[in-house]
Amino acid sequence: MIKRIVANIKTEDLSKADLFYQGILGLDILMDHGWIKTFGNDEKAKVQVSFATQGGNDTEVPLLSIEVDNVDELYEKIQQAGFEITYGITDEDWGVRRFYVKDPFGNLVNILEHR
Repeated sequence: MIKRIVANIKTEDLSKADLFYQGILGLDILMDHGWIKTFGNDEKAKVQVSFATQGGNDTEVPLLSIEVDNVDELYEKIQQAGFEITYGITDEDWGVRRFYVKDPFGNLVNILEHR
């Protein structure tokens, strides 16, 4: 039985993750060994991994999808912080409100809220 799946994102500068993943997304630092830093929280979630030919509505497939409880608030925070938004906030036909942003490492991240 699989207990969890962890995304490992290669970087030469771990500190770049702090503003985006801790400061804006609000994740806690769960582990920091100097060569690897893990962010997370105490929420329980289903184990999921997705494979896609496109990201929906003919968008690029994002590396990560992060579900939040207030996508509009987070959209404003990310805009104010100056991160590159590549797909503006949109209500999709499949019941999510979402946007795409480039994280500090250039990875495409899908930020979404189920409606």
